[in-house]
Formats: sequence, C-alpha cells, structure tokens
Amino acid sequence: MPIVVRIDVALAQRKMSVGEFADRVGLTPANVAVLKNGRAKAVRFSTLDAMCRVLECQPGDLLEWVEGEPEPVTEEGVAPTGEGA
Repeated sequence: MPIVVRIDVALAQRKMSVGEFADRVGLTPANVAVLKNGRAKAVRFSTLDAMCRVLECQPGDLLEWVEGEPEPVTEEGVAPTGEGA
C-alpha cells in the first residue's frame, strides 16, 4: 500500500503509550494497532482530527505516501474482500 502510517514514530517522540493514545483519541487499542500496522482501509477525518489534536501534529506527520503498487479497487471504490488479508 502506498500510504504509510507513522503513528508509532509520533508516539515514540512523545513517549506516549498506545493505551494512553487510544484513550485520548477515543479508539480501542486494537484499532490503533490496525492503523499502526497498515491494515486500515480508511481513516475518518474526525479520527484523523482527534489523532492530530492529541499528538499536536499535522496529518502529514502521521501519513506518508510512498511510491508502490496500489491495492486493487472495484468499481464501487472498495478493495475486494479476502485479498491481501
């Protein structure tokens, strides 16, 4: 996936645990893990806003585009289920 999530870097720089981050953002630690490990297919703007507020950063500090193979997308704009999982 060409979008890389850099939450782990931001957390380390701030010496913040995943549990504290999850509580302050309003996510479960499991959902933070999904984001950190690059398994998320989408992020709501409201969640991105909360993450940036908690970490006092910009969206570009958390998300990075890197050149690579894009994931397949159907006509409905959704990646097919079962692939890559």
